[in-house]
Amino acid sequence: MLAYIARRVLLMIPTILGIMLISFVLVQFAPGGPVERIIAQLQGMDTGATARISGGGGDFSGGGQPPGGAGAGDASSSRYRGAQGLDPQFIKQLEAQFGFDKPAHERFLKMLWDYARFDFGRSYFRDISVLELIKEKLPVSVSLGLWMTLLSYAISIPLGIKKAVQDGSSFDIWTSAVVIVGYAIPGFLFAILLIVLFAGGSFWQVFPLRGLISEGWSTLPWYWQIADYLWHLVLPITAMALGAFATSTLLTKNSFLDEIRKQYVLTARMKGLSERQVLYGHVFRNAMLIVIAGFPGAFIGAFFAGALLIETIFSLDGLGLLSFESIVNRDYPVVFANLYIFSLMGLAVNLISDLTYTWIDPRIDFETREA
Repeated sequence: MLAYIARRVLLMIPTILGIMLISFVLVQFAPGGPVERIIAQLQGMDTGATARISGGGGDFSGGGQPPGGAGAGDASSSRYRGAQGLDPQFIKQLEAQFGFDKPAHERFLKMLWDYARFDFGRSYFRDISVLELIKEKLPVSVSLGLWMTLLSYAISIPLGIKKAVQDGSSFDIWTSAVVIVGYAIPGFLFAILLIVLFAGGSFWQVFPLRGLISEGWSTLPWYWQIADYLWHLVLPITAMALGAFATSTLLTKNSFLDEIRKQYVLTARMKGLSERQVLYGHVFRNAMLIVIAGFPGAFIGAFFAGALLIETIFSLDGLGLLSFESIVNRDYPVVFANLYIFSLMGLAVNLISDLTYTWIDPRIDFETREA
């Protein structure tokens, strides 16, 4: 098993390199960039997600003439949309500030060397290091991703098992209707409905509308801090868990149905084992393998991609919103750092998922299969 883990860890290196290389190449061909963002800000045409832009080498958010005054322009300024008439020396200063005065391959190799040491540099448009920025947003995303995944699995696995055992019953039919409706409703639409009903929209004001904690949270006793934190999480977690809960429930039910109909289950019943012993002593171990296989995608999706709209609706400043704003603003250090971190997380979670297979069913031996 140690040899298998070592091979998987080594395979992560070319995978990460491939992900970063493809993303880096795509960015080179994408329109716009930090230099053009600054130029658009100077020309009063900025439409990005961030109202104020300031680089690490100075503030270029003012409306005045850039250093050097207007010039005739040259090849360096003509490469950028809206740069005609700006001093070429000023454009070169911007390129040097953002590192674009170096060839693309040099920038890529430097990025890989820095990222290998977890040195992500500083945000182009925020006066803070990228690592500090991610640490600042991380608690929100961890809260949403972790609690949503735990809640959806805690509900969907027992419900899916019960639906499989009572397949075709009235309980199975009406719960399937609820699950299908839940799956059909987008999470952000359900979030708006929850706000209208329970956050003072039109009916009751039971839960807070925004944020993860209340003002003055640090002055509260520890037990009230926990209660306040959970109180703020109720609506966003409920909205996020809806789609994942439906998917996990149907997956669990179908997996258990496939196992229940197999010959070894009939043999176990003929030996006189109780239904509970058959279900949890034999069926559970085999049926849960496919459910575990979907865990990495569910966790990563909840932790990052699935949280963007929920973070926006409930004013939760997490990594999903940070990544979106960074892409819009062409804040490449933040974009690539998020991509690098979440790629590592995804690969690590997939490895943990495979190791969990062997914990649930010791008969599975990945080393033998690879041989």
